[in-house]
Amino acid sequence: MTNINRRFCVAPMLDWTDRHERYFLRLISKHAVLYTEMITTGALIHGDKERYLQFNKEEHPVALQLGGSDPEAMAICAKMAEDYGYDEVNINVGCPSDRVQNGAFGACLMAEPELVAENVSKMQDAVDIPVTVKNRIAIDEMDEYKCLPNFLESISQAGCKTFIIHARKAWLKGLSPKQNRDVPPLNYELVYQMKRDFPELEIIINGGIKTLAQSEEHLKHIDGVMVGREAYHNPYIMNQVDERLYGDEQDNKTELDVLNQYMEYMQKQMDKGVYLKHMSRHLLGLFIGQPGAKAWRRHISENAYKEGAGIEVIQQAVSYIN
Repeated sequence: MTNINRRFCVAPMLDWTDRHERYFLRLISKHAVLYTEMITTGALIHGDKERYLQFNKEEHPVALQLGGSDPEAMAICAKMAEDYGYDEVNINVGCPSDRVQNGAFGACLMAEPELVAENVSKMQDAVDIPVTVKNRIAIDEMDEYKCLPNFLESISQAGCKTFIIHARKAWLKGLSPKQNRDVPPLNYELVYQMKRDFPELEIIINGGIKTLAQSEEHLKHIDGVMVGREAYHNPYIMNQVDERLYGDEQDNKTELDVLNQYMEYMQKQMDKGVYLKHMSRHLLGLFIGQPGAKAWRRHISENAYKEGAGIEVIQQAVSYIN
């Protein structure tokens, strides 16, 4: 089993953190823990599990995030994750979308800690890899100062030792999923307090983190940070993660070095029938802030989706970078 050091994690992001994105990010950081998009138990049990579960061996350490609330189904899917070689299985108790509310999972489970605890228990009985939880601090009108400690108490008693806490409430009515990522105020201090109150637990903080300097500040109080959109839109910020957060030697790999390695990967995938557009979209932020970056993004966006598009689209796009 891979020993997982969660000092820096990249959040599960629907439609974004697919296997191509994770391979790309792994080229930038050797140590960051990568998470899949949320995958529902129904998709795995009744759908094409190979499509959802396949990943590249280079992605380790990599965790599968599950969406669901039925303990039996969650245990079955956790076993699938272990059998496929994932290093961790994570329960989504944070997503506020209508789809997960209709399925009675995601953030609405903040109101049902006993059910989450039952899921953790069943899943841990089924697998040897870690079972972790990603949750909010509360939902709707719930008092976060009562909800969060009660939630951690209940779930930890079932055996969960790692909690990834998005330091915002989720409002299930009145705010869209996008608004729920920005509008509810961040309460980092409450998450810090949970680490002080539950020192035996591993507490990872998530929400609004954009820089390694912010990450280092959080790490004075808790065990790890999880970065979401910034890691996607500005992936090269991860270039210093291994040195600054893990104490590893600085890898002097440039953006072009990363791109050349990813182009090799893309060509191999295209040889297997994968379309360029499914992989190239993850590259748009690689040169953010540099001269020519806008032309780089525009060329890929306008050409990668065309029928027969090949690696020459990326080669032409990089010529715009000065």
